[in-house]
Amino acid sequence: MRKITLFFANLAAAVLVVGLTHGAFADLAPVEEMLADRVLGDPDAPITIIEYSSLTCPHCADFHTNTLPKLKVDYIDTGKAKLVYRDFPLGRDGRSIIAAMLARCAPPDRYFGFLDVLFRSQRNWALAPDPFAALSQIGQLGGISAADFEACMNDEELFNGVRKSKADAEAEFGVESTPTFIINGKRRIDGSQPYENFEAVLRELVP
Repeated sequence: MRKITLFFANLAAAVLVVGLTHGAFADLAPVEEMLADRVLGDPDAPITIIEYSSLTCPHCADFHTNTLPKLKVDYIDTGKAKLVYRDFPLGRDGRSIIAAMLARCAPPDRYFGFLDVLFRSQRNWALAPDPFAALSQIGQLGGISAADFEACMNDEELFNGVRKSKADAEAEFGVESTPTFIINGKRRIDGSQPYENFEAVLRELVP
């Protein structure tokens, strides 16, 4: 019990750090808006990095924790590149899908904040006996009411849309594992590579 209490105490602190607690929101957006690409950075940036990730993937969490912050400072915040996040849910128990659904039920301006919290607390909710309860707690800390969380989890179109994202990635780019990065539609990086490997590719593409 103490371990669980400490987990949610730490989770609440993480939510505050990424700025999710700015009041609740009452209604979910239309499903086509929830499934739209989420873009980190200037939409007009000349370099496009498409990331295919699963929220239960430890290598994806490593990228978001250790590599993305450096890419953000040097390339995304400077307008040289943008990151487009797309779901590639892995696993047979559906945990990666329902976590992806939770993030997409948040307003777009909170999406990457939710991803950050979900990746940082991955070992806790992904291994929880009741992942719905753990994810519901994350959602409530981020302003998603219990009723909205239930509606989100029961949205069949959203569920199918997240699954279709994986199928589309397999068909378009031959993605088989996570994380996979497609840069400007041509260059490809597989796995959670160190920052220097990304920089070597991106440096060649900066106008």
